[in-house]
Amino acid sequence: MSDSPLFAIPRIIAIANQKGGVGKTTTAINLGAALAKSNRRVLLVDLDPQGNASTGLGLSSADRAVTTYEFLLGDATPSDAIQSTNVENLCIVPATTDLSSADIELIANEKRSFLLHDALRQPSMEAFALDYILIDCPPSLNILTVNAMVAAHSVVVPLQSEFFALEGLSQLMLTVREVRETANPRLRIEGVVITMSDRRNNLSQQVEADARQTLGEMVFRTVIPRNVRLSEAPSFAMPVLDYDPASTGSDAYKALATELMSRER
Repeated sequence: MSDSPLFAIPRIIAIANQKGGVGKTTTAINLGAALAKSNRRVLLVDLDPQGNASTGLGLSSADRAVTTYEFLLGDATPSDAIQSTNVENLCIVPATTDLSSADIELIANEKRSFLLHDALRQPSMEAFALDYILIDCPPSLNILTVNAMVAAHSVVVPLQSEFFALEGLSQLMLTVREVRETANPRLRIEGVVITMSDRRNNLSQQVEADARQTLGEMVFRTVIPRNVRLSEAPSFAMPVLDYDPASTGSDAYKALATELMSRER
């Protein structure tokens, strides 16, 4: 696999964890917003049939006539599929439940694992002058998540600060290794970000200590706290950086964006 030489490919990052409720979509929305507020042009690809990233950025059902599903299948051009959001420099390809049938419908497609890779590298993408593409993956290791990993340069893994948190990483790491061996040899783990942490809680501190001991430098220095404002922001269809810019959740995602940008290739 090689990137197209026709234009500069933005940095493509899949945000993935097969467990639900670990802060994956929260991270996709708020990391995207923090990068956008750092003058980076960002596209968020909602690859989760639940469409929570789309909802969290204010897109109603009526706004989703063209979605990731059509974009994947080549039935929609980038200009058809990519929509602006209320956050300057942040745009999105929204999702609906149509994506839930992708596993069945793509099974006979010989290029089924490369659809997103090819969609994000078509020459007409150059007009958007993107710096980052973030892919919000579904909470499973299905054909959609494989598409994200084949398309991406790296993977960010949100890790909830809870008992047995590290147990679920082994299957994800195995999937990354399989994709690297078969379809995307340059895929790497960008980092593991600890989410929903409560520093007053001994369990949270122990999970973080175990993660750093086991994974070392793979774990981001930034830790995302358990924060009421982070939980409230999606119901107002806003990133926490707009909903409450002074909150600890907002500060954490700004710090995560800074740490991520420091790793720019």
